[in-house]
This record gives sequence, structure tokens and C-alpha cells, in this order.
Amino acid sequence: MVRIKPFCGIRPPQEYAAEVASRPYDVLNSQEAKAEATERSLLHIIKPEIDFDPIADEHSDEVYQKAMDNFSEWRKRGWLLQDEQEYYYIYAQTMNGRTQYGIAMCCHFEDYLSGAIKKHELTRPDKEEDRMIHVRNQKANIEPVFFTYPDDAEINAIVEDVVKNCEPDYDFTAADGFGHHFWVVRDEEKNHRITELFAQIPALYVADGHHRTAAAARVGQECMSKNANHTGEEEYCYFLAVTFPASQLKIIDYNRVVRDLNGLTSTELLERLEESFVVERKGEEIYTPSALHNFAMYLDGEWYSLTAREGTYDDSDPIGVLDVTVLSDLVLDKILDIKDLRTSKRIDFVGGIRGLGELKKRVDSGEMKAAFALYPVSMQQLIDIADTGNIMPPKTTWFEPKLRSGVVIHSFE
Repeated sequence: MVRIKPFCGIRPPQEYAAEVASRPYDVLNSQEAKAEATERSLLHIIKPEIDFDPIADEHSDEVYQKAMDNFSEWRKRGWLLQDEQEYYYIYAQTMNGRTQYGIAMCCHFEDYLSGAIKKHELTRPDKEEDRMIHVRNQKANIEPVFFTYPDDAEINAIVEDVVKNCEPDYDFTAADGFGHHFWVVRDEEKNHRITELFAQIPALYVADGHHRTAAAARVGQECMSKNANHTGEEEYCYFLAVTFPASQLKIIDYNRVVRDLNGLTSTELLERLEESFVVERKGEEIYTPSALHNFAMYLDGEWYSLTAREGTYDDSDPIGVLDVTVLSDLVLDKILDIKDLRTSKRIDFVGGIRGLGELKKRVDSGEMKAAFALYPVSMQQLIDIADTGNIMPPKTTWFEPKLRSGVVIHSFE
């Protein structure tokens, strides 16, 4: 069972919401952030290295201090204001005509440590540390993490009632064409009932934001260790998440490009692939994988369908059934000798939001030698892996649209 609570959100006035709200810190580099940031953009707070000329080292003390200064300045100027009462908030996103409805809430760090908030990825200590410094310094979760939960009919009904009967506090379309819609749940009874209902939910699942979740939990532990009178209900025990019902989420593909063929010619690669796959030449038109265990490969200006042969994968194993595992075992490791996806410089990863045309472009440019496109992981596969305590291979899931940062912030000061 999980513990959640409403909170006094810090958020922009309606007239500034579209400008303040930004893409999250980890989907654009410093140069892109500097080019994208307008005067009130939250990028000045989550990527404050852009305020230096030239752009500063994002891990330097002066950059961490600048983040704090900017957060304070945004509040002084009225670009971010704190609600006087604790609320839940509904945050909905629209992409390609499909809308998903999440609840912005505070989750308890002990649920992450106990496993009631379940993860499916490993985290890197250096990235955890960076996010931890920001949370510790700001005494706030500036950016939400992205969680999911098993569908609950009554929670869905509460969300639907608010959406149908209340005007959204924010309703804007970002530059990428994705819609963002936001409601404050002002009904005290509904807020109380949401807390009660989530107390009956067996687990929450980290969809996106493993490093931010781990960092928030570590700050909670730090604060607890410094408080001799710790009760477990202090505001620092809680961190910001937007939590969506699993049925509404869609994972898109996360694809691979490789720089070389490990000394093989293209003909030799195709021969080796025949050992584990049914290989079909598809020609110059982009080919999209059609089902689990079917892959697309782009090589020498042509697309191929690769279908894994029976017996080369284990559908009874939550990790073995994943196409990232099949590709890693049968192609990247066995044929191309790429052993560690986290550290190898011979491989790169391309989120499906960029389209398969991006794979073709990377290969045609000569930068990469071949590309492999995968059928997307399902939400049930993610949940099965988290429930069994397993960890997905690197770069397995890509969620889109991303949560905008700055729509609402949680402070534990």
C-alpha cells in the first residue's frame, strides 16, 4: 500500500503558464536549452548553466547557486506563486489526438525504499548525486517524476468529474504540438477520497524519472537523519510525482544504431543473422516492426525484416521476452561483440519519437553503419518486470509526451 498526500503547489499564474513550463532537464542539452529558453522559462532554474556566457559546467558550485537564485527570483517576481491550501492537481496531456490524465501528488520516500514504489531501471550514482544537490539546495522538487498505477474505477471517476465540470486552470499547446491541461482539485471531499483510494493501491511504478526518484528518496533520508524528532509526516518525507493509470499510457520504441559491423561485410552480417532470424529484404521504403520478436534493420540503403526464430527467446521470462534482450543477445553481443550497452562507444540509442527516418539519416550520413528498430515494450511487460524485482536492459522504454517542468512544484521548506 502507498502513502500519498495533497500539497501546496508552487505554480505559475495562468497568463505565464505556457512560457514558464519547459521540457525536462534531461531531454535537451545546454545549447538547446539556451536557444529555447525565453525570459520566464523554467529552464533557467533546471538548467541554469545557460545563464553563463560561455555556458558553464552544469555541475559547478556557481551553477547550483544560480539555480537557487533563479528559483527565488521567479517567486519574487510573481512568475511562480504558492497555493495557500493543499490540493491534488490533475495534469492531462494530449498527443496525436490521445489524452492521458494524471494526478500530481506527493509520494513518501519510504515507499520507494520499501519497494511499494517499484523501479525497472538501474540508476547511475553521478546522475543521482547531481539531482540530489538540486533538491537539497532548493528544498523543493522542481520537476515531477512520472509514475503509473493499476487502474481504479473510482479514481478515474473522480478525475472525469473534475475535468467535465471545472474549467482548466491551464490549457496550452507547447511548441512541439502536444497539449497540456491542468486542473486544481479544490473540492476537499475529493482530495480526501483520493488519499483514501491510493492507500488501497498495492504499488506505484516509476515510468520515467528513476534518477529524480532516487535523489528525492536520498534527500528524505538525509533530512530524517538530521531530525531527532522525526515522525515520518514531515514535508521532506514527500516528493512530487504525476501518476497515471496504466491503461492510458503508451510506451514507444527505443531503437539502436551501431558504428561498425565488427569487421564483417554486409553480406557476412546477413549470413550470420540467418542463424537466428528469418531475414526478408524490404527495399528502400521504411519498414516498421509488426509484432513482438520482429525487428527492422537498415543497412546499405535498404530495410530488412528480422523475425527471431522459435527457440531463440524465452517468453516465460519477464526479461527474456523483451526484444531489447533478444536483439542484445542474438545480434549486439553474439555477432557484433557489443557487450555493455551502458559504456560502449560503438552503439547509440534513438527514441522512437524521432521516427525511423532518423535511423536512416544516421546510417546514410556515414556516421553509423546499421540501424535496428524494435517493437515497443508494453505496459504489462514493464509491470511484470517491476513486480518480479527485475531490471530492464538500458534504453528500453520511451514515454511520450514528457511532463512539462514548472506546471507545478513541491516545496518542503
